This record gives sequence, C-alpha cells and structure tokens, in this order.
Amino acid sequence: MEEDSSSSSSSSSTAAGLSSVSFLERTLERLTSTKCLKTQRGGEEEAPVAVVSLQRYLSEHTEPDTCSYDVTVTDGVWRAKCTLHPSLNHLVHTNTLKTGSDITITQCSFVYDERRLGHGYISVEKLRCGVERSAVLPHVKDVSALPMLVKHGMERSVELFSDVPLKVSRKHYLSLWNNDDPEGDMWTSASPLSDTVLDVSKITLLGSLESSFRNNWKPLPLLVKIIHKARLRYYGKFGLKIDYPYQAYFEVADQSGTMSLVLWNELCPEFYQRLNVGTVLYLQNYTVKQSYSKRSRPQMDHHRLKTFNSVEIGLNPRNPVSVITVVSPKSVLPQWGLPEVSYQFTTRSELEKLSNNSACDVICLVTFVGRVERVKSKCNNGPEKYWTYRWIHAVDGTSEQPLILEVFSSSQPEVFSRICPMTYLVCTQMRVCQVEGSSPYLTSSCETETFITGHHKGQPYVSDPKVKSFIQWTKTLKDNMVLQKTAVGGYYCYPRPPQVYTQSMVETPAQAPLVAVADLKKELETLHYREHKKLAIQGQITAVRYRKCPKTTESNGTEEEEGPVVSTDVCEPTESTAEQTLVSSLTSSPAEKISANSRKRRNKTRGAKLFSSYLGDRKAKRRPGLRHTGGKQGQEEEEDSDSDPEQFQDLETSLQLPNQDQALDSDVLSWESSSWPKQRQEVSEHLNQGGLYKESISQRFTFDAKDMLLQQSNLQPTRWTPENTADTFPPVACPGYYQVTILGINKQIAVDAAFFPIVSSDEPRAVGLPQDPHGNTMLSCLSSGFFCPLSDAANHSEVTHPEPEEVLVTASELEETHVVCILDLCHLGGDQVEVLISRVHRVTEVCLD
Repeated sequence: MEEDSSSSSSSSSTAAGLSSVSFLERTLERLTSTKCLKTQRGGEEEAPVAVVSLQRYLSEHTEPDTCSYDVTVTDGVWRAKCTLHPSLNHLVHTNTLKTGSDITITQCSFVYDERRLGHGYISVEKLRCGVERSAVLPHVKDVSALPMLVKHGMERSVELFSDVPLKVSRKHYLSLWNNDDPEGDMWTSASPLSDTVLDVSKITLLGSLESSFRNNWKPLPLLVKIIHKARLRYYGKFGLKIDYPYQAYFEVADQSGTMSLVLWNELCPEFYQRLNVGTVLYLQNYTVKQSYSKRSRPQMDHHRLKTFNSVEIGLNPRNPVSVITVVSPKSVLPQWGLPEVSYQFTTRSELEKLSNNSACDVICLVTFVGRVERVKSKCNNGPEKYWTYRWIHAVDGTSEQPLILEVFSSSQPEVFSRICPMTYLVCTQMRVCQVEGSSPYLTSSCETETFITGHHKGQPYVSDPKVKSFIQWTKTLKDNMVLQKTAVGGYYCYPRPPQVYTQSMVETPAQAPLVAVADLKKELETLHYREHKKLAIQGQITAVRYRKCPKTTESNGTEEEEGPVVSTDVCEPTESTAEQTLVSSLTSSPAEKISANSRKRRNKTRGAKLFSSYLGDRKAKRRPGLRHTGGKQGQEEEEDSDSDPEQFQDLETSLQLPNQDQALDSDVLSWESSSWPKQRQEVSEHLNQGGLYKESISQRFTFDAKDMLLQQSNLQPTRWTPENTADTFPPVACPGYYQVTILGINKQIAVDAAFFPIVSSDEPRAVGLPQDPHGNTMLSCLSSGFFCPLSDAANHSEVTHPEPEEVLVTASELEETHVVCILDLCHLGGDQVEVLISRVHRVTEVCLD
C-alpha cells in the first residue's frame, strides 16, 4: 500500500499536535499489543466517535446471501475505516447505527487478512449508540481532509483508501438500502463522445440477426439507437465468482425494427450511466443468443416498428471483449435511417379510459411527495433485496383530480431523492392500475425512467406536443396558489382497503393477508428500516384512547445488547400544547398541581356539556362498558356547581382525563370494554410498541424548508455531509389520533395500533377517497377512515366535526364485536415502529372466497 501524502499533508501537523487526545490513534496503538480491546464505561479510554459513512457489500464468510458493512468513523482528528461485526448488523437494519450520529466503541479487535501481506483492519465488535445529534462533527470543518488511520503489519500509517470493501475479495459496494442504485465512484456518468468517422458501409441490420445467429458467422457491426432503458439488476449471491454481477437491459432500434440489448458485469459501471434514451451506438464484437423469456418488456406499439423478440444482443467484458462506441449527436447522419424516439404521453383526464396494465408516459407538476419506503422483492433471491419507492401526487391541468403515482427507484438516485413539490416530473413507461372502489393510479415498471426540473434538457420528449401543451399551462399558474396545496412526507397508503374484506388466494394491491397475532409480533420484530407491510388480524377492540400528540423517542443511547429503548408519549412544547406539557409534568410544583386540577375540572364540565348535547335533552344513561383509565376507582374531583350531578357522574365514569400516573399526555380520553380489565390480566403479551410519530404526519412544503423536508422524507444517507445536518425540523401540527387496543381472537395477545382519521379534503390521504356519508360513530370512523363530511379549507367550507368525547361515547357498539383490522406497519428507524389502522371490518362484512 502507498501512503496518501496529498490528503494527509494538510492535516498531519494538526494530528501530531492533537495525537494525545485522539481516541482512534490511541486505540490502534493499544491493538498493537493486544488481540482484543475492551473499554470500561466512563473510563478515560472511552470516547465518542462520529459515523461518517456506512457501506454495504455481499458477505463472504457468513450465512449465504447476507451483507456485511464497513463503517468509517472520526474522532475529529483521524478517520478510520472499520468492519462491523455481523452481530451488530441489526443496528444498521433498524437505522439505529447511522451516519451523522456518535457511537462509543466498547470492544474491538484487529483482524489480519490472511491472503494479503501486511493488510488488516479494525473490527468493531461491541458499541453503544449515542443521541441523535453528534457532539464530534460540529467541530470538524472538512471530514474528507482528515487523514485515514490504518495499520501495516505492526506500524501505523496514513493511506488513501479506494472505494472498495476492506475484505478484499469484494470489489465494490452496494447501495445501502436497495440493490438497484449505482453506488460509488466506479460508476462513470461522463466520458468523451466519439467523433471518429465510422465506416457504416459494412454494418448489419437487426432484422438479419434472428436468421443468422445459429450459424458460424462473424457478426458485422451494428448501428442502433437506444429507445428504452431498464433499471439495473444486481444478481450477486453467495458463492458466485463474478466481481461485478450486474445486468442492464436496453431496447435498441434501427430502420429494420427493435431488439433487446444486454449490458453485462463490469461493463455496467463503465457504460450504464452513459447510455441513455436517444443515444446512438456503434457496436462490435457483440454476441447474439436466444432471448430470456421470463422478463418484463416495455410496451412499444406506439413506435410502429417491428419487434424481434426471439434473440437478444449481448455486450460482454470478455469472451469476446465487446467494443462499444458512443456516437456524438452531432456526428449522427439522417441517411443512417435511425428511427426517432417516440412517447405515449397521457393526461389525467384520459387515465380513466386506459385499460389495466397498459403503459403510458406522464408529465406533471408535483404537489405531494411521500416519504421513501421499502418493500421486500417478491423474488427475494439475493442479499437483503428491497425495492425503494415513494407515492407522489401531481397535476397536469386537465382534471380536478391529481395523478397518483407509485414511483420505484429506477437506478437514478440523484433524481429519486430530489423529487419535491413544485417540480416538473416526467415518468416513462408507467403501468395503469385500475382498482375497484378507488381512483386509478400509475406504478413503475422495470423500464420506467424519471426526470425532474434540471434534468429535462436534451431529452427527446421535449418536442412532444403534449409536453409543450403542459408547459404552456404551467405559465398560467401562480406559485403561492400551488404551494397552498402541497405536502411532503407522512403516512400514506394507496389504494385503500376495499369496503368488504375478502380472504382470497389471489393477491391484489389493496388486499392484506390475514395473519395470527403471534405472527404479527414476529413481523414487528423483524421489520427493517422504512420497510412497509400491510397485514390483517382478527379479534375484538377492547379499548380506545384519544391522544393529542404523536409519539417521540427520548433516550440517552442504547447498547448493542440491551434491545430497543421504550418509547414514551411526549407533547411538543408548542404554543398549543405548552399548557398540557406543564400539566403532565411528573415534577410539577404543588401550585402547578392545583392549577392542573382546576383545568381538569373545567375540561370535565366542558365534556359533560358536549356529552349532554350529543344525547339530546334527555338525561345521560349509564353505559356499563364505558369507564375511565385514570385515577383510582371511586376517586373523584370536585365538580363545578353548574353541572348536572347525575350527568357528570356518568361522564366521570366513562370519560375522564388521566391522573399524573398517566402523565406525558394530559388530554387523554378513553373507553374500554367491560371485559377488558379482567382480560388484560390474562393476556400473555401486550404489543404496545407501535403508534403514531411525528414522521407519520405530512407537512406543508416551503422552499425555505425544502432541504430539511427532503432529508426527513428520504432514507438515511450512506455518507454524512454538512448538508445532511438540519438544525431544526419544521414543527408538526397533529390534529389528534386514537390509540386502539385489539385483542386477538384467541384472547392471548393484544396489540396497540393508532387510528389517524382523515379530517380534511386537503390531506394527501383524502385523494381518491370514497366519501360515503356515515354517522361519525367510533365504529363508522374506523370502518371508513375519515370524519364525515371532510372539511375543505380551499373552499372555506365550515365543517364541525364531533369532539373526541362525542366519538368515544359511541364506542360501546364495539363491545364483543368480532372485527378484522387492516394494519399498516412501517419501521421509522431506531425503536420507532408505526402501526396504523387503515380500516376495520365487522366480520359480517367479510367475504370468504
């Protein structure tokens, strides 16, 4: 290995002066004389280091088709690239160990590479994760300028690491959260185009390859244009001895027709990002073989070209070495007869007429961008194979309804991560999904490409008539009017579950598989970061609690062997909740407690009046199933003189604010079934880690907060940069939600889930929602997912929705009711697991297929 004199010269003097306080240098010195190093908690040898990069690659010596991780840390003086012990992988899977945060290494060792002289690395075997904000990074001006500390034999030195895994049998890294995106500097995106004069007098046409490929013939060069480009496919697996196991499909055309072209292995890093739709190629030393039939293909009828599907062209790095010449656009001649790239743009007003699974292209103005989520690939035959996707709403001026887009990563991370409201979005080769009971939506195909503002220049579609028409429409818009209808992030799921739950063997986009509650527990425990799953369980709803504030996590750190930190419910100290936070404080003074009790009495009187209004002028009847969840039985507060004693006593029994033993949410109202107190003592387990969090709530988009909102809705980056550090995230306005306890049908396990009803037509979740009127009872809200009618801020419509007290007094109809609950699960990172109810079906509404 060679020392990196250029990168270390500027920092070496600083490092020399601060070496006495460098934890990493001190650790490496100690590893010279000991095999394994352990630090004592709170000891002088313990110090935090910041994680500046996390890199993933296919494992070599562990169980098949799993991944290993390299972690680069800094103490502010040096950087060190280390391997992560496989027992700590779960910390990456849950985004507990992440870039931009501090960790404390409590045990590490030095591992020599037995197949390479003088080469080794630090293996981090135990660690403790710190709080969210790093204490080290604010003092580092430029992380990349810090020298890298490594060890040759028994000597320390500084080295410039190439962008390859420490375990040298692997040649490249994978993207941290999926296998589809290019990762690392080896993926070249720009290279000089060829101005070489080509001999096109001796070329062959695609139409002649089908009949001649079985014969012993030396293929003549091809001159073709790319008309479609598919996303990358990584096919690496344990035991496969290929350094760069990548594959990419293109559709190419000449005057005779179209054919598939496959780019193989190390040619993908060299050429994939240089080969785009419209690029002209001059190909030599290619191969022709029978096509692989079990793959998706773009729909190309609109090109009006003959399609040759029986064979495909192969471009290989060896045997033979293919020669690829990318022709400069100014060198392309009309007499070559290469076809123009054609599109099939569709507007929102035309979408209803398209058949299911038909392909189309769209251009639109983005109004809503959901958070990036992950889902396991249906053909999960590779290492931790996940697809990443996000939901998008966009308008094109042809309909009052927006386009609903399910956009998967298309090997364009620089575009996918920057999609935001107010940008012009183009998506090609989208597939139509017609779903009964919901508005149609579009989903990505393998051949989908996406383009946003800043990436449209030079694309062939800019001259399309529908694109020009769209641009003209956007000139009539006013930014401030569009901004009022924008949103970013939050929980979003589409299409909504059908009105009747059908248990069928045929999988549909809106159908959730029915699982046992014990299986739900396993699903919760094995969810990875931002992984989304939709499941159904059956049982009874035994308790409902209204909460005003989303959950948040407060912890001082977590050790790798201690498991997740318990979540608590904490109100944000905003103007609207500052008083509640004071009331719920466990350490409030006696004067504050008296003030709190006074507020409780006023709240109870207000609740009694709402309760009386809901029931009419008749006296409130006692409901056996309604009870309070706070305070000891029989304990009562002094009531105000103007309240009806009988009515107030009934409300005291059914709906009461909790005492300070239930602090941290001072406005909790609740209902529980008459049998739940006894059943609660008998259940074997109560799964209560799920809930609603700040990240569950969408926020209004503003240009000032653009970078922070994108950071919050995107996945954790593989490398830390100062731009990835937001001082403060925009405050979240939570309208309140209901925490629902579901007891499994066999009454052994209970689970808590949040119900977050839609209250306004301005919410992204309201788009495409069938708004059948209902009575706003607890069960009808759970069944529909919304309050009726929805408020409409845009039209200034005045809608008064029932207060939580009014909704909860109707919850008695849930007593002993057999239901099927549709749950959306999403791991938000750390110990935050979102468990939300999207719909509740009574068993009378269930259909067995």
